[in-house]
Amino acid sequence: MAEIKDRAPVVVVLGHVDHGKTTLLDYIRKSNRASREIGGITQTIGAYTASVKTADLPVNKITFIDTPGHEAFTKLRLQGANVADIAILVVDGVDSLMPQTLESIAHIQNAKIPYVIAVNKMDMPGASLEKVKKDLSIKGVLVEGAGGDVPVVPISAKTGDGVDHLLETVLVMASMHKLTYTEDGDLQAYIIESKTTRAGIALSVIVKNGKLSVGDTVFAGTQEAKIKSLMNDDGVQVREVLPSDPCVVLGFKELPEVGISLTKKSAIREVPQGMKPSPTDNENEVPFDHFAIIPEEAKKLKIVLKTDTQGSLDALLASLSQNTNIEIILSGLGDISKSDIFLAKVTGAIVIGFSLGVDKLSAELAKEERVVIKTYNIIYELLEELFEVSDLIAEKEQKEKSVKGEAKIVATFVIEKEKIAGMKIIKGKINMNDTVELYRNEKLITQSKVVSLRQRAKTVPEVKKNEEAGALFYPELDFVVGDVIKSYSI
Repeated sequence: MAEIKDRAPVVVVLGHVDHGKTTLLDYIRKSNRASREIGGITQTIGAYTASVKTADLPVNKITFIDTPGHEAFTKLRLQGANVADIAILVVDGVDSLMPQTLESIAHIQNAKIPYVIAVNKMDMPGASLEKVKKDLSIKGVLVEGAGGDVPVVPISAKTGDGVDHLLETVLVMASMHKLTYTEDGDLQAYIIESKTTRAGIALSVIVKNGKLSVGDTVFAGTQEAKIKSLMNDDGVQVREVLPSDPCVVLGFKELPEVGISLTKKSAIREVPQGMKPSPTDNENEVPFDHFAIIPEEAKKLKIVLKTDTQGSLDALLASLSQNTNIEIILSGLGDISKSDIFLAKVTGAIVIGFSLGVDKLSAELAKEERVVIKTYNIIYELLEELFEVSDLIAEKEQKEKSVKGEAKIVATFVIEKEKIAGMKIIKGKINMNDTVELYRNEKLITQSKVVSLRQRAKTVPEVKKNEEAGALFYPELDFVVGDVIKSYSI
């Protein structure tokens, strides 16, 4: 049995611009690196480890992703890259909460990772820890000592006061969440940066499980490579890299996409015969400004809301919050940003703008990421349309709850000029005389009724989960292999 070991936490630092994210990262890096290194390899690798003087904890080091900002953090998550284990939210002790602070909180909470709040600039006149705590509670963030469990640590990133306590807090949180790995387990690693250098394609990678070794054959999406060289965050050539250690990987011939995983198993799958898309199919041709792009699995209408004024925002929030089928992922003032689009992408939300335009770059990004942006200038039109869509989602969710049986078409037959469906029940049961619906690619095609159910040439009254049967429908259905039949409780 593979030995399970504790690993260091991977940490991301987020917060409002000028609140001290970069200053904090620089202080931690400089206190853990020789002067020769400053401005050197960690600037290239995009991550570094810091040792922490602490006792009675499983690990004594932390890996920091040196790309502060919730936009970069969420962009990694677009590919399913759950790189960060813990977040540090930096809040200015003088300015308290600002728009990007609130955006950072939304990104952290939607990533579902634990976080600690570092109240920075406590060496400055006017800094108030209590004011920050109060403002956080108003926004629904309950900290330790105020009815919640989010740790708050006062610091000065400039002088270093409180930083050691902050790092210890991170390690305590890590130990509580039991971060572990198995060295001989499947490789789980993520690409956090990729660039072309004189030495070739260089990938900045953080390993989360297993290990990377020189000579390994690895895959990034559809690309395959043999690792020629590994370099750690000190700029030293190494033979292998273990979990939570950042490294630079050389060996790829093309630039893989940032955020995708690095594995030792090929992700390429053969497409079954007859299932290949036709040359006319174009997945990029998506209606840009259309609610039809809302995810099929959506149980609520999720919204990222941006308005021109605080008055408009307050009025809209007061109305939208009364609708239990609508979930506000983030609300704020100002133009729709790339960060808003990335957040909407990873949460399955749509972006709503009130009395705002959409610049060309944001519109192009939204189209590329298949994110809906809707803008309005009249409040009642906004509310009317959002309530209508949320009601449709609620109806769909209620309908899904009433599914009695679900079957997949696995074969088709023609017997005496009648088209028979060979189907396997994948959920519940389907009975004779059930009214059913035919779905193709999760889209409703039509309705019909089961007029015959047979197993081994014998007529049966019902078919249950994991059983197979032949079914005849009237009116006749134009089904194909892969279609789904659903029966609903009345």
